[in-house]
Amino acid sequence: MKNLRIDPERLWDDLMDTARIGATSKGGICRLTLTDLDRQVRDWFKARAEALGCTVTVDDMGCMFARRPGQRDDIPPIGMGSHLDTQPTGGKFDGTLGVFAALEALRTLHLAGYETFAPIEVINWTNEEGSRFTPAMMASGVFAGVFERDWAAARADRGGETFGAALEAIGYRGPEKCGQHRLSAFFEVHIEQGPYLEAEARDIGVVTGVQAMRWYEATVTGQDTHAGTTPMPRRHDALLAAARMVEAVNAAALRRPTAVGTVGLLEVKPGSPNVVPGEVFFTIDLRDPDPAVLDAIANDIDEAAKQIAGGLGVGIAVKNIWTQPPQPFHPDCIAAVREGARVSGLSTRDMISGAGHDAAYIARVAPSAMIFVPCKDGISHNEAEYSSKEQCAAGAQVLLQAVLDYDRTLADRFGKA
Repeated sequence: MKNLRIDPERLWDDLMDTARIGATSKGGICRLTLTDLDRQVRDWFKARAEALGCTVTVDDMGCMFARRPGQRDDIPPIGMGSHLDTQPTGGKFDGTLGVFAALEALRTLHLAGYETFAPIEVINWTNEEGSRFTPAMMASGVFAGVFERDWAAARADRGGETFGAALEAIGYRGPEKCGQHRLSAFFEVHIEQGPYLEAEARDIGVVTGVQAMRWYEATVTGQDTHAGTTPMPRRHDALLAAARMVEAVNAAALRRPTAVGTVGLLEVKPGSPNVVPGEVFFTIDLRDPDPAVLDAIANDIDEAAKQIAGGLGVGIAVKNIWTQPPQPFHPDCIAAVREGARVSGLSTRDMISGAGHDAAYIARVAPSAMIFVPCKDGISHNEAEYSSKEQCAAGAQVLLQAVLDYDRTLADRFGKA
């Protein structure tokens, strides 16, 4: 349906309007999952979806489903969406573009009076970022059967509040059991969060899969003691050991050309200027398309931990808290994205996603694919994150066309109403 065109201005207005909820002084968003700010943007989304005649339901992980009926409501819906939570210093586009591009696609269908064969749903997944409650993509992981709901509900933030308690507090625990909501397919638009599309002047990334990822939590236990009276050779400095571990993670990743390794969070105790640190907590994020490469990096880090601990007289405990194997996307959904870009007259590049996304878990239980749009200088998880109005609109247009293409395949498969 080439005559169905999304409205770039409406989409941009949605992005800029909701960016005020949790806006930061540097132009980004701090909207951590299951905070009151998260509740506010959820309320905004629910109101806009209901204004289009959608029925909005919520499951017991807080995932929201805005449903527009189709000719055959006995067919599971085609889902499209992403997430509305952000990093502490997040930008305006990560996650939110996927939700509001989907909302704009739905609005375009509604205003045109176009009736799809299958129902269409816009989905807001809970706690994609993992910046407050770990691990990331927690709700979509429960939906796909990767995590148990009770385990997820018991996950606590660094202040001790559990996911379940926070969900109840904002009033978004729904009656439906997470994972019972069937989908015919799922499509997610996202900024690339990398430099390749911009560098190659390509409009759309056709995402064929997501690379393998692992998260670790590490604790270094030394001895806190007076900084002025403890001689250097007698110290068991946990921060010095942690600093060497950070270097070891960086070096282990650099030895593999396709891998990345990051220490992104570090907490020092007791945190006083005149006390030698006695304990340090930090995280490790490892990624590569090949799990065997991650095995090798993990082994290097373990060996480094033994040497550093022995040399400084500290204890170092490293625990794997999350593992995501490489996840290919479904050929039919990938083909629908390619066709959507073709009919929209947009250039494409096939790519593997370096970042994790909800679609990676949903792909385990429903055919899925992703659509990337360029972002300036490849910057993301940063308040300077930016994609232009035209780039956002291109992603939404391809999403609309891909969903309509997949809807036609469902009509051919199951027959007209």
